[in-house]
Amino acid sequence: MKFITAVAAFVLAAVANAQTQPTFTNCATGATDLVINSFSLSPYPLCIGQNVCATGNGQLSAPVTAGAKLNIVGKYLNRIVYTDAHDLCTLLGNQGHPCPVPVTLTSITACVLVKTTAPAGIPVQLQISATNGNGHVLFCQSANGVLAQNC
Repeated sequence: MKFITAVAAFVLAAVANAQTQPTFTNCATGATDLVINSFSLSPYPLCIGQNVCATGNGQLSAPVTAGAKLNIVGKYLNRIVYTDAHDLCTLLGNQGHPCPVPVTLTSITACVLVKTTAPAGIPVQLQISATNGNGHVLFCQSANGVLAQNC
């Protein structure tokens, strides 16, 4: 019986490690200051209590300016189960790109700590959005089935 339990645990761990990156899509309802061609999270699945970095590749139509905000919302069964908010300029400055970020930058990475309140093993609809310092929507990206785990 212990052998079967060990094999089952091994299979579950292998499945968890084989999770594919979720597919993010644009969730903005209008024009944005950043047109994103690709968006990804690393590491994936997310590790609760550790940093996760989101990278967006695309084209800025306006510089990212002071006052830019990043918002993260996770929903499960249409109920909010996770929220987080950050000063985007602080996050970008930590990556070597202080605001104002010029329109010539084509790849933006922001890293945040996955809070310990993140639900482990529950596939959530994750929405990551940002508002530029000028008040415009910078971007909005959403994916279904995003997982966080205790690593």
